[in-house]
Amino acid sequence: MPRPTVILPGYFASADDYQILAEQLRGLGIPTAVVPLRKSSWIPTLGGRSIVPILREIDRTVCEMLIRHDASEVDLVGHSAGGWIGRIYLGEKPYCIHGDVTEDTPGLWNARSRIRSLVCLGTPHTSQEYWTRRNLDFVNDNYPGAFYPDVRYLCVAGKSVFGRRRLGGGQWLAYNSYQLTCGEANTWGDGITPIAAAHLTGAENITLEEVWHSPRSPGRWYGSEDVVPLWSSFLLDSVG
Repeated sequence: MPRPTVILPGYFASADDYQILAEQLRGLGIPTAVVPLRKSSWIPTLGGRSIVPILREIDRTVCEMLIRHDASEVDLVGHSAGGWIGRIYLGEKPYCIHGDVTEDTPGLWNARSRIRSLVCLGTPHTSQEYWTRRNLDFVNDNYPGAFYPDVRYLCVAGKSVFGRRRLGGGQWLAYNSYQLTCGEANTWGDGITPIAAAHLTGAENITLEEVWHSPRSPGRWYGSEDVVPLWSSFLLDSVG
C-alpha cells in the first residue's frame, strides 16, 4: 500500500485550494491530507520573517498521518513555497535564523527519518527578492540540491509562459516574477516560477508542457485532473 502523503500549500494559499488534488490522490489509493492552513496562517511570515508557524502545522499533520495509518514514513508534496519549506522541515540544521526558537525546539526540523520523498510542484528554489532570500539562502546553503541520498526528490516545472515585457497571456507578470526569482526574465516557466528555479541538482526533474502555476491560473495547473498522473506515479513508484 502507498505511504500516506501530506500536501504543503503554497505561499498565502489555504488548504481548501488543494482538496480536489487530495481527492485525486486518494482515488489512486494514496492516503492524503492537506496541512490545514488558512490564508491568515501566513500573515506572521510576511516580509521574509520566520516560517516557524508553518513548520508547526506541517509537523502536526505529519505526526497525525503517521499515527492514523500506522506508518513510519510519509511522502511530502509541496506546491510553490511549500517545496522549499519542506526542505527546511527535512533538514537537521536548527532553523534559528530569526531568533524566535532555540536549537532544542522540537518538531520543526530534522524530520528526515519520517519523510521518504519530497515532491516539489512549481517550487522557486532560488530567489533574488530581498525579503525571501534570508530563508532561501538558509535552505540552499545548508541543503544544496537533492541533499539527502536516502530521500527521493522530484521537482516538477511547468512550461506555459515565456517571460516578455508584453501585455497579455500572463507574459508581463511572468517577466517580473522570473526576474525576481532567478535573475532571468526572458525564459520559460509556469507563469510564476521559471523552469531554472523549479529544478534541483540531483533530483528527478521533469518539465510539463502547458502547465501553469496555481489553481487560479487561466490554464491547467499541477493539480489538474489530466496533469496529476504525470507526476503522481512517483509516489506509487517510491513504495518499498
